[in-house]
Amino acid sequence: MHIGVIGAGQMGTGIAIVAAAKARHSVTIVDVSEETCKKSLVFAEKILMKDVAKERITETDCKAALQRISTSTSLEALSDSSFVIEAVNENLGLKEKIFSELDAITPKHAILASNTSSISITQIAAATKRPDKVVGMHFMNPVPVMKLIELIAGLRTTDDTLQQTRALGEAMGKVTTTSADVPGFIANRLLMPYINEAVFALGEGIGTKEDIDITMKLGTNVPMGPLTLADFIGLDTCLAIMEVLHRELGDSKYRPAPLLKNYVKAGLLGKKTGEGFYKY
Repeated sequence: MHIGVIGAGQMGTGIAIVAAAKARHSVTIVDVSEETCKKSLVFAEKILMKDVAKERITETDCKAALQRISTSTSLEALSDSSFVIEAVNENLGLKEKIFSELDAITPKHAILASNTSSISITQIAAATKRPDKVVGMHFMNPVPVMKLIELIAGLRTTDDTLQQTRALGEAMGKVTTTSADVPGFIANRLLMPYINEAVFALGEGIGTKEDIDITMKLGTNVPMGPLTLADFIGLDTCLAIMEVLHRELGDSKYRPAPLLKNYVKAGLLGKKTGEGFYKY
């Protein structure tokens, strides 16, 4: 099976890695930037070579996986793809445009999946003439490490589409769960308000960022505190999800923390920009 991945960032590249190395499918990553495509291939090689060093895969497997991954700056490269996974920014307009174009380019039997972490699958599917073959496939970051994929069926997604998506996820070595098509789904409906409240606590001076993170890390036995986690996710992504929750659910408890907005305005987006709540 030929798989298409839209977006050559960290998420898209991670998805391509598990599709090529675990599921052993050929993958084409599409991004508007040729430079980003080049960086994606370098990142994929770096991740797979780490697995070789840790004896998780052989050097032969590494080379074979890398040979299965190609890149392009044109969606036309996905004209023979049976499964496409979109992994671009949390922007409904952008996703609708991409899905509309994919609908015209890909084979009629192709399943179109979105890695959205909060936007309605039903709404994305409405941009196509095949809403029955549109599904949510929410990977966790970093994709090669995190075991979960959250599956989301839109209003018109068929059971067959969901079953094929689940089978692909399992071939990638993942555990799948299924969520209703509601804002934030399961993971971010629970996680993002927690992170947002931590930012409120920081802004109100309840504790320093270190005190907040250490308290939650050691007090609740999680691998990292909420502010560190926000930096790894990306503060812009956290804000975008909180805005979706606030707008769609209409409850003030989902109001984005003012400090979170200010960090995003300042371009301090976390690890990917070298600074967020912490410096990297």
